[in-house]
Amino acid sequence: MNQRVLITAGAAGIGLVMARTFAATGAEVWVTDVDEAVLKTVPAGIRASRVNASDEVEMAAFFKEVKEIWGGVDVLCANAGIKGPTASVEEMPLEEWRDCIAVNLDGAMLAAKHASPLMKAQGKGVILFTSSTAGLYGFPYRAPYAAAKWAVIGLMKTVAMELGPHGIRANAIAPGSVTGPRIDRVFHAEADAKGMTYEAVRDGYAAGTALGKLSDPEDIANMAVFLASDAARMVSGQVLTVDGFTINPDPKV
Repeated sequence: MNQRVLITAGAAGIGLVMARTFAATGAEVWVTDVDEAVLKTVPAGIRASRVNASDEVEMAAFFKEVKEIWGGVDVLCANAGIKGPTASVEEMPLEEWRDCIAVNLDGAMLAAKHASPLMKAQGKGVILFTSSTAGLYGFPYRAPYAAAKWAVIGLMKTVAMELGPHGIRANAIAPGSVTGPRIDRVFHAEADAKGMTYEAVRDGYAAGTALGKLSDPEDIANMAVFLASDAARMVSGQVLTVDGFTINPDPKV
């Protein structure tokens, strides 16, 4: 049977590239997103549903639908996340802090919470959390994002321990800076916060890696496909960075 792959925030960006990459392997793919406009652009053959990943009522209803239509799920990519505010801690708006934590951390927990019973019933499954190198090093002016991504790693390791006896593996992928519109917005915001140009911030992040360049969404998607495969059957509880090896997490140029 082809894998049944569920991807939260899978209608755009890294999530959409994951969806296309899994679909290319023959998997059945179902994506969620809160943006109805981008959901309409999801390629034919990939299921798409509007779901707020941080809303438990919506997530519970969605997983009920997944059970009714698919009967279970083999791979969960808990990918929902937002960049959150760009500000120093002393100027951080509490409400924006909470919004960022809700999507990045609560969304990951709710996805794992509701996928777990389906995977336990079938005696197998793979849960992949999207963390970030911000969850390894910290991220100046992005405290709620960094805090949430650190917490996602703790969540992942706990899930791996709890569900391992049921044949379920859990890992986290930690991308560095990944090319695309989202990181461009981050670079512009950081440039404004630091009084730098967009180009200087972008080039500084690229120079902060051993390979001297930013990752592409396909690099993240390929790692997800590997971790979901039998080739990674003994890989669980791990953080896999896909960042060209960050050697300077806070470049100043």
